[in-house]
Amino acid sequence: MKDEAGEADETGGTCGEPDGTSAAADDTAADTEAAARARRLAAWHGSERTLAHGPAEGRIAERLAALTAALTTGTTTGTTADALPYGGDGWVDVYGDGIVEELERRVAGLLGMEAAAFFPTGTMAQQIALRCWAGRTGDPVVAVHPLAHLEVHERDAYVTVSGLRAVRPTGEPRPPTAEEIRGVDEPFGTLALELPLRDAGFVLPAWEELVEVVEAARERDAVVHFDGARLWECTVHFGRELPEIAALADSVYVSFYKSLGGISGAALAGPETLVAEARAWRHRYGGQLFQQWPAALAALDGLDRELPRLPSYVAHARVVAEALRKAFTAAGVGWSRVHPEVPHTHQFQVWLPYPAAVLDEAGVRLAEETRTTLFRRWREPGPPGLAMTEVTVASPALEWTADDVTAAVGAFLATVRELMNGDGGPAPQGGQALP
Repeated sequence: MKDEAGEADETGGTCGEPDGTSAAADDTAADTEAAARARRLAAWHGSERTLAHGPAEGRIAERLAALTAALTTGTTTGTTADALPYGGDGWVDVYGDGIVEELERRVAGLLGMEAAAFFPTGTMAQQIALRCWAGRTGDPVVAVHPLAHLEVHERDAYVTVSGLRAVRPTGEPRPPTAEEIRGVDEPFGTLALELPLRDAGFVLPAWEELVEVVEAARERDAVVHFDGARLWECTVHFGRELPEIAALADSVYVSFYKSLGGISGAALAGPETLVAEARAWRHRYGGQLFQQWPAALAALDGLDRELPRLPSYVAHARVVAEALRKAFTAAGVGWSRVHPEVPHTHQFQVWLPYPAAVLDEAGVRLAEETRTTLFRRWREPGPPGLAMTEVTVASPALEWTADDVTAAVGAFLATVRELMNGDGGPAPQGGQALP
């Protein structure tokens, strides 16, 4: 199951009874969730003011129109007045030529790498990168954080598909330190670093700390792979440009939809020999798709349109985060947290002491009644009654002032108050009522 943020939302199931009662109940639950999802999407889509658009709320016709606009009005280096952008007057790609090759060259240049290969998914790119490095180093052990995407969102693929094994430098909800890398008590062939570490709150180390961690891995004779799905947005925090950041690693994976607004797809960049091997494994894994021009077009458009704007998103995320924190405090919320207090990227976490179901309902009602979307889905990754949501500050949020955020929080909390006091909302499962 996927949530509206685009990440896997794994849920457990129960064994059914032979009479089919459980199957019928599952069907009813599925219908209920489908109706709830349709309501959420309609509310978000109908909002006149939204802090950030989610990837799942666009309609197909709107997405097609956006692709057409990119094809007719976008700009790329070398485009002439007589040619359509992105080679749009050429032939569609077949098995990765044409526009896909252009995207690969573009990514390699942006990251300062020798070569890059397009992949239909980041999970495939990651698994192939680790598999290739294990073969080259002769060591199947990967040093990886337990909150990394590899561990949380890829269903143990590196273990079950490629036979690799993990060691964990730290269990703390932060990137590992150089001393922790040096202290791993067995050899490892690859250090995989997720930048930023999404499930810990989109957190990054300081630049000097990152350099020391990489050096520590080299001391252990390990190669370094960056899970850089969101690497695009890390330049502000590090104070470095993309080629200097990527140069620390032996290989880098980047996503085209998580920061750039693309449809799907990813790239693996690194030495030419590694990328050539990765292409062979891509074919074996079923990633040599017949045509991929829509995803490649959207990715190129994202590189032109969104990549230059990411620093402004990061800067405004700090304004939004501070306004949220102050608004919760002023409202007398007993416990709340914006994490990190000063966002490292344009994404951060918000924690509130109320059930996720209540906060979800409050957000939808706010959108339906005021046509303002502040938050999207909430979940409870910790104790019951303590919920968390992720906030992504992108283009729509640039119009929001701190006062706008404060006003929206006030309206949102008023709706939460009504629900917690029993005004027709879902039954609370914990947390405290607002005064």
